[in-house]
Amino acid sequence: MSKAEPDFRIRWATEADFPALLELIKELALYEKAPEKVTNTVEQMRREKDYFKALVAETAGGEIVGMALFYFVYYTWVGKSLYLDDLIVRKPYRGRGIGRALLDKVLDFALRNDCKRVRWQVLDWNTPAIAFYRKLGVTLDDEWINCDWEPGKA
Repeated sequence: MSKAEPDFRIRWATEADFPALLELIKELALYEKAPEKVTNTVEQMRREKDYFKALVAETAGGEIVGMALFYFVYYTWVGKSLYLDDLIVRKPYRGRGIGRALLDKVLDFALRNDCKRVRWQVLDWNTPAIAFYRKLGVTLDDEWINCDWEPGKA
């Protein structure tokens, strides 16, 4: 018995996908109880497109239902790495393997690009995501605290 083909595909995002990416970013911010913190725009994404990479999950009908957005970083302790800034799958499409497929593609990209680490964050109350990451065997660190500096806010 063969495994059923997924009803989605993972592909690289293009500039034409930026409006859908921004909608997913806003959806994630709403879920994380911080919608007012999203100040990014499609125009800004276009200007800054060289600073990030994104994968999208697309249904057979062409609807973008998930994404992973990431970029290269350099951690002095280990060297070249990737930072996964956002991983989101729209709620009606969760549980179909889309999140895992997106993450697998990010991790494969990291391996092919000789990255020593892939890092991301999860809110301590986001139990579904924490359970998902634990199931994958990732290390969860509750010791470090985020520090953000934003011009004009200090």
